[in-house]
Amino acid sequence: MVNIELYRVFYTVAKCGSLTKAAEELFISQPAVSQAIKQLEGQLGTSLFNRTHRGMELSVQGGKLIFKQVEEALALLDAAENKLIELKTTASGTIRIGATDSIFSNILSDKIIYFNGKYPAVKFELITGTTPETLTQIKENKCDIGFINLPIEDKDVNFTGTVAHLSDIFVASSKKYSSLVGRQINLKDLQEYPLLMIESNTVARRALASFTQSLGITLSPDIEVANWDLMLKFARSGMGIGCVPREYALKEIQSGELFEVNVNPGLPVRGVGMALPKNVSVPFALREFIALFK
Repeated sequence: MVNIELYRVFYTVAKCGSLTKAAEELFISQPAVSQAIKQLEGQLGTSLFNRTHRGMELSVQGGKLIFKQVEEALALLDAAENKLIELKTTASGTIRIGATDSIFSNILSDKIIYFNGKYPAVKFELITGTTPETLTQIKENKCDIGFINLPIEDKDVNFTGTVAHLSDIFVASSKKYSSLVGRQINLKDLQEYPLLMIESNTVARRALASFTQSLGITLSPDIEVANWDLMLKFARSGMGIGCVPREYALKEIQSGELFEVNVNPGLPVRGVGMALPKNVSVPFALREFIALFK
């Protein structure tokens, strides 16, 4: 078996021309250098150096024959090591992110823009889908990190914490439902109005249903929508009272197009969590991206 360290000692002695100088460069003792040379000469069955009063000179029939090849081999090994180190300390490659359109727009977009400015060599692949779809992508190693609506449990992925909070509220058109502005109404009385809700297969809808059912209240939608943008558009038009995270409706509320309906009791706060595949190493670029959320 080739002992790389013996050849590294050989190369250093040849380059320095001295056992003492080689020992200093290698940070080992001179006897250790001398012993390594003797061991390599024993393995190769030939003398590698001529010991002279001027130091160590490569022998014609030994050291000079192999020096060039040893130098090239060590350079290749050093290059391989440096490449691995670079992968661990340099942001490069592609980060595949899975999330819903709304999470991309409202939570991740600013982070991605900032990261791109800091590490322009890193590419992003944005994979949109529902939270269940994102979890599937993670487990099938089709994305490197997922941002998912909570609460949810899945033992086949690694959850690394909450990166944002979502406060579900009811919003309505300031023109169509002006009579509700400034009033507090009971949550159960919302059923008297046309309701807009996100699709039933979503985490947000299940969380709403779980909370209302715990109070003995059943809220049934008049219209189900596939995404929050459509929800806000319908709510602005006065088609009904929509249930949406406040964080996603801030622009419409601030502009006065929509107002927050004051209901009692209010809905519980949810979260957006970060999930990673199990048993997969995290490269430097992804570690740096994750650090933006901590």
